[in-house]
Amino acid sequence: MSKKHDSDSPFASLAEFGQSLKTELDRKAEADKARRAAEKKRALKADPAGGFSGIEAELMRHARSQGAQVAKRQSEDPDAVDFRKMEEKAKASAAKKANTAKASTSDATGSSSFADAFAKDLEGERPAKPARPVVRPAPAPSARNKTNQAEMLGIRAPGWADEFGGKASNPGAQGRVTAVLGPTNTGKTYMAIERMVAHSSGIIGLPLRLLAREVYGKLVDKVGKDLVALHTGEERIVPDGARYHVCTVEAMPAQADVAFVAIDEVQLASDFERGHVFTDRLLHLRGREETLLLGAETMKPMIEMLLPHATIISRPRLSQLSYIGQKKLSRLPRRSAVVTFSVNDVYAIAELVRRQRGGAAVVMGSLSPRTRNAQVELFQNGDVEHLIATDAIGMGLNLDLDHIAFAAEKKFDGFQHRRLTAPELAQIAGRAGRHTRDGTFGVTGRVAPFEDDLVEQLEMHVFQPIKMLQWRNRLLDFSSYTDLIASLEVAPGRPGLTRSLPASDVQALELLYKNRDIRRRVHEPDQLKLLWDVCQVPDYRKIAPTNHAELIGMLFQQLEERGTLSQEWLAAQISYADRIDGDIDTLANRIAHIRTWTFVANKKGWLDDPVLWQEKTRAVEDRLSDALHERLTKRFLDRRTSVLMKRLREKAMLEAEITPAGDVLVEGQHVGQLHGFRFAPDVSAEGNDAKAIHAAAQKVLSVEFENRSEKIAGAANDQFLLSGDGMLRWQGAPIAKMVAGDTVLKPRLTILADEGLSGVALENVQSRINLWLNNHINLLLQPLVELSSTEELDGIAKGLAFQLVENLGILDRRTVAEDVRSLDQDARASLRKFGVRFGAYHIYIPALLKPAPSTLLVMMWALHNGGIDQEGVVEVPSLSASGRTSIPVNEAVSPALYKTVGFGVYGKRAVRIDILERLADLIRPLLSWRPTEESPEPPEGVMDRGFTVTVAMTSLLGCAGEDFSTILKSLGYRVERRKIEPKPADADAAKDDSNGDAAAEKTAESAPSTDETPAEAAAEASSPQDSTPVADGSSDAEATPSDAATETAEEEEQWLEIWRPGGRGDRRPNRSGQRQKPGVRAGGRNEGQKDGQKDFRKGGKRNGPRSEGGFKGGNRSGGGDKGRGKPRDQSSRKPEKVADPDSPFAALAALKANLDNKK
Repeated sequence: MSKKHDSDSPFASLAEFGQSLKTELDRKAEADKARRAAEKKRALKADPAGGFSGIEAELMRHARSQGAQVAKRQSEDPDAVDFRKMEEKAKASAAKKANTAKASTSDATGSSSFADAFAKDLEGERPAKPARPVVRPAPAPSARNKTNQAEMLGIRAPGWADEFGGKASNPGAQGRVTAVLGPTNTGKTYMAIERMVAHSSGIIGLPLRLLAREVYGKLVDKVGKDLVALHTGEERIVPDGARYHVCTVEAMPAQADVAFVAIDEVQLASDFERGHVFTDRLLHLRGREETLLLGAETMKPMIEMLLPHATIISRPRLSQLSYIGQKKLSRLPRRSAVVTFSVNDVYAIAELVRRQRGGAAVVMGSLSPRTRNAQVELFQNGDVEHLIATDAIGMGLNLDLDHIAFAAEKKFDGFQHRRLTAPELAQIAGRAGRHTRDGTFGVTGRVAPFEDDLVEQLEMHVFQPIKMLQWRNRLLDFSSYTDLIASLEVAPGRPGLTRSLPASDVQALELLYKNRDIRRRVHEPDQLKLLWDVCQVPDYRKIAPTNHAELIGMLFQQLEERGTLSQEWLAAQISYADRIDGDIDTLANRIAHIRTWTFVANKKGWLDDPVLWQEKTRAVEDRLSDALHERLTKRFLDRRTSVLMKRLREKAMLEAEITPAGDVLVEGQHVGQLHGFRFAPDVSAEGNDAKAIHAAAQKVLSVEFENRSEKIAGAANDQFLLSGDGMLRWQGAPIAKMVAGDTVLKPRLTILADEGLSGVALENVQSRINLWLNNHINLLLQPLVELSSTEELDGIAKGLAFQLVENLGILDRRTVAEDVRSLDQDARASLRKFGVRFGAYHIYIPALLKPAPSTLLVMMWALHNGGIDQEGVVEVPSLSASGRTSIPVNEAVSPALYKTVGFGVYGKRAVRIDILERLADLIRPLLSWRPTEESPEPPEGVMDRGFTVTVAMTSLLGCAGEDFSTILKSLGYRVERRKIEPKPADADAAKDDSNGDAAAEKTAESAPSTDETPAEAAAEASSPQDSTPVADGSSDAEATPSDAATETAEEEEQWLEIWRPGGRGDRRPNRSGQRQKPGVRAGGRNEGQKDGQKDFRKGGKRNGPRSEGGFKGGNRSGGGDKGRGKPRDQSSRKPEKVADPDSPFAALAALKANLDNKK
């Protein structure tokens, strides 16, 4: 529980007083807040036209009129213009008009308006000021410095006094000092320009080179190029007789004899890095007649303290600034700027905006003014709707912005990563809204929404005042290095000022003086002054302090030795940067490098021919700037989208056209491609405004669809093409796709078209492509089409034709062996009329094996078997045109697909069907060869009632070895492997061969009669498919080596492979000593024999008595009549073989016997 105090105790009184004080403070705070809001509303309500009262507007118009008269007269006769008299006359006239207007509008404007103070200023009066606190002056310099104070007024470039009107002005003759304070968009800079041209001469200092360039351009437009000079560290344009000088604050002189002086953004006097320069100009640089200080309201207390006699004018913002919260990047309003503080973040956001909104301009501090202006121009002229920038946007850029989005709120200020202060955020946010148009600000990305207190400060422009300005002693002692450092470290000695941190020039001086060679060269005050002057070269490259100090050291050494820089050395340094290749970062680094040499070229007295080097460095910087702008535009801007968006914002009708190549153009920009009857929009054309672009494209597409449908309806057949992916193309453009129909031979075509093709046009196109497809199928697949619809066939022939059609023209003969045997000669002839060929292994239609028919068949087959997108549909048809006879099998491709294109799969290879028939033609004569008087010697490949593989066979199939053996086995052949003996065979071998020949002759003699053609009969006789293949094994006959084998007896063992049709010839007895049961033997023409029928090829008689087994003596296999005769033991004994006396083996055996007798 809280402790209660006695009501009479002092603690109770104190608590009561504290509570009442808190209540009173809260009430006053609320009242102040309400008062500020009411004042702002009244100001906007009283002057919605721009913030100027009637008197102010009159005065400003008068000033502009006088300035125009000055420019005109000066251009006509410069010597005839008396600027002082004209200015006095203008003052008197303006004051008179102000007093008259004031008398008539005193009730409306009030006594404290801007017009009253402005009129009194023009009349030379000073408004009554409240008592100011006594400001203690800075301590006097030491006695040793009093004698050379005039030399210690600051470092001034030689010749500046002459350029600014002669010797320095007398401080006692200073004119009035006016401080115009307020937020952004209050017209302060515009007012300063108008006031300056109303004087005979003047100087205006600006915080940025970019802003100086902009003000210079405005002044040139007002008074002419000959009267305006530009002074920046990197650029000097000083015409003879120039009266108005535009400078960066660092380039302003310490003193100048001019009538008018203006300093912009004086609040930067609190900046850690540059603040001491602004403070120096604020305190010491004065105009002869008027000094104008422009800045933020936060500078008011400091100006009142440091310049007690200055007139302070507060200017309200001309438009309202409102906070709209957090928004996604994709939903930012048009005319927005996204602000972040990292180069990488700038690039990333710009890339995202380009993809979503068509493009963005980029503004960074590292860009040259030329590049920055070019990027800003993209935004200003409407090519892009978004600007991605760092805090460089906060000053010097007057943009047509409606919204500022903060994508980051922290930055690295050179010392630490910190959050931006409220005034810094206000400086950036204030760029939104121009003149009387209101602006908004908010956050985006990962930035959390702003706090309510911060939002109130930004909207009301009420911030904590600046309490301290950066200061550095301008009275430097160059007696020695120690004295110079001591003078730089002098404290200000006045309230509101603090000694600044060591700037880059001081850091460079300290680093250089550690170098022994530099110390040896600096032993006189003039040399120390030169070293300090060289240290003023800015560090544009921002690599490292030591790197910058090294560059400055080289400059100092040359200047100290030669008085000027070596032109050869300078040319070499410039050449390093004179390249426009590379990416964005590379070009930006080169621009920073060349800016250093641009600054050096503009230092008077450092070069023998400064004008020449100024032109060279400027040309290099311009080339690099243009290249950088081009890279930025190419990377972050879609030119097509920007043009279209601009036309859409103008509410103009978009014009579209279609080129002969099918490109669709809207306002001359490519937005898509017309493929047949389908419009394919460009992917990058998609976005928030894609609907409007597509709508404009559709207007021209509907007309184009009508024209194309008419052309297709009257097109010839050769204008259409069915590609391997099933697409029907007309003049190269896809217009339809083939899909599965009711049967394989009846596919359909589906039109590929947008909704714009409809009605009669659609029907005309569909009718024409259907007609083409029917004609195409009838032309390429004529044999199949005729077979499927013919009425000439009947019976087995019709059934065989049906199977051919179902199998797309290729049948494995084994599957229809019985039907083929049943066909008579007439039936075969009727099938041959349709192009059917009866081969040894297949029944097929050779005309369908050509590339065009096979490609069509593959597509039609695929539509009913897994789709046209399956693997091999596109690749396999190319085999027909490749000329290859066999290829390795791709296991991912269906064997049926290979067969459709005319290739049979055998083992690991796919072989063309017609090539297999040619192989059969090679094998057939080898199996049927018998010695005759004309050709007693066997041809190559004949071996013991079989054949060996020849070179002709392997060449035909394009493979050998194991692959070829696999094909033969798949065809039903069996192999016998014999070891080739190293010595001649004995007489038994000759007998075996003679016996084998006799058996082969019997087989040939016992061929059944048939009504087939001789070629087909031979094909069937050599085909092993009609019998069951037998496992590999040795033959009953022993090996009989040739003469060549005898001569290589000493060589390694060799094996001879003899191939025979499966189930043909003599067989080894089975394990039970019995022969194979007749009637179930595979192969040969006797496959259909009944059980018990004689096998006349084994010596039986055709018309002899038949028993169950077909042999005399009953059934030898143990079946049939039991007990008839005795079974013979045939398990081991071989039959005697008598050698033919005319056989070469008989002669060889006789030779061997003679040799044995001689022994």
